[in-house]
Amino acid sequence: MAKNIRNFSIIAHIDHGKSTLADRMLEITHTIEPRHMQAQVLDKMDLERERGITIKMQPVRMNWKKDGEEYVINLIDTPGHVDFSYEVSRALTAVEGVVLLVDSTQGVEAQTLSVLSVAKELGLVIVPVVSKIDAPAARVPEITSELARLLGCKESDVLPASGKTGQGVAEILDAIVERVPPPKGSGASQALVFDFGYSDHRGVIIYCRIFGGEIAKGDTLKLIAADAQFNALEVGVLTPDESPRSKLLEGEIGYIVTGIKKPGIASVGDTVTSVKNPGPAFHGYRSPTPVIWASVYPESQDDLALLRQSLERLRLSDSSLSYEEESSGIMGKGFRCGFLGMLHLEIVIERLRREFMLDLVVTMPTTVYEVTHMNGEVEEVYSPARMPDDGLAKKVREMWADITVISPPEYLGGIAQLLYDHEAEVGDTETLPDGKTAVHAKMPLRELMRQFFDKLKSVSSGYASLSYELIGMRDADVMRLDVLVAEEPVPAFARIVSKRRIQQEAESMVEKLEKLLPRQMFELKIQARVSGRIVASRRLSAMKKDVTQHMYGGDITRKMKLRDKQKKGKKRMLARGTVEIPPDVFLKVVRDTGAE
Repeated sequence: MAKNIRNFSIIAHIDHGKSTLADRMLEITHTIEPRHMQAQVLDKMDLERERGITIKMQPVRMNWKKDGEEYVINLIDTPGHVDFSYEVSRALTAVEGVVLLVDSTQGVEAQTLSVLSVAKELGLVIVPVVSKIDAPAARVPEITSELARLLGCKESDVLPASGKTGQGVAEILDAIVERVPPPKGSGASQALVFDFGYSDHRGVIIYCRIFGGEIAKGDTLKLIAADAQFNALEVGVLTPDESPRSKLLEGEIGYIVTGIKKPGIASVGDTVTSVKNPGPAFHGYRSPTPVIWASVYPESQDDLALLRQSLERLRLSDSSLSYEEESSGIMGKGFRCGFLGMLHLEIVIERLRREFMLDLVVTMPTTVYEVTHMNGEVEEVYSPARMPDDGLAKKVREMWADITVISPPEYLGGIAQLLYDHEAEVGDTETLPDGKTAVHAKMPLRELMRQFFDKLKSVSSGYASLSYELIGMRDADVMRLDVLVAEEPVPAFARIVSKRRIQQEAESMVEKLEKLLPRQMFELKIQARVSGRIVASRRLSAMKKDVTQHMYGGDITRKMKLRDKQKKGKKRMLARGTVEIPPDVFLKVVRDTGAE
């Protein structure tokens, strides 16, 4: 049976046609009936469809006949965004080959090279494909030649295809059968977890690849990294809906219903083994590491319990989400949440709003800082509010990233200026076979999260691409910027910024809030403060009512008395007035200042 199984994944940069190609494969192999067919059929979340990206991995089993022989082809559809690079790397461990998909209008991009290097390290067979050959701006011969040089293969090995029309898709399936080797067994019972989901009734559902032995319904199994035992309530394959089987055999990809209803037990990269015939854990497992942090508070404290339950539910299907309870004197109780990146943050917040109907206040996202106090004590600071004032800490260190930017050479001037503005240390520059230039640089993670990706797309007219990996902590030259509204500090607006940019950031922040905050019955002060000193300020004028509109003629002193009375009332209001900041203001500020 195993000799007729082919396991593969599709690797590509965002928007290179990966989900569309998967749709055509499902259509051609008759895995999904035509009446059930729809665009992005493997992207089951509304958010995935709206944004046109893959967020959750999705395995699917297809049947394909070649030369009169039946083959089982398992596809793992992976996310293309750099935030989910660890999940992609573990999915690649579960397959023997990959289809390297490159857009014929764009060419090779940074994320493509990043994932390709992982595939090469794992020794996977690479099937190169040039997509979107039907596009008006397609450069098929040029991109085919570029791919052949990149992989060191013949141009005839590069397959042309169109996910839109279906042209060349059957040839890709034939190439997978011919070039990708069948799976090899490992002897002991061993399965790799590459993703998981959650069901209210059945608990955590593990998606895994069986490397050795077999797993049957009712078997007692163990997750090695989590050190947790469970019984397999159901096993089966995905077509793409769940299709139960009596057992999963060596080389197959399928699912296991665990019945586990505790968060944090299942995680990507863990190893499942049988208690009767145990096997060793797979190498390379690591726990998901949050890259950025943000505090999430319910708009009403009555929703705190619902927010806690909602985060627990999300954690059951997303092991990379971490959170801990915290409290603020002004915001009340909430949760400090860790995310893989800005896209991950936006997805989680949007899911909390949509799936659980929560109104939330989200603070500025920040990276982790290592603060050495004057007494030598070292503390990890995740929140700007806990960062000591300038001069009160001996040393502050922050995370840095190694980045690669690939762009046509005509945009290098704008990219060089952008790298300078974001405190990058530019390293080597190399010319790729297609004439594009790859720029290598090191940059504070804090700066990478400060709209760097959006600005890069802007200065390069959308042609530049980015990949990055974390490289460790370095000394930081940063300060805490506090924002006061009506002379009250708002922790959600506090942020940690570079000393060289403190004035610019302060002015930008108060100006933005002046436009976003609703006018009050009293004059509103919006101030930015650094180390106890106000460095930027704006005033939002009060809403006014003409208290003399009902008067016609008469003594001017009567009008003056009414205006004076109004003035005194505004002063009393200012003295004890509080400002209710709408939740959408917090989200707009986060998007405008931190979105990647």
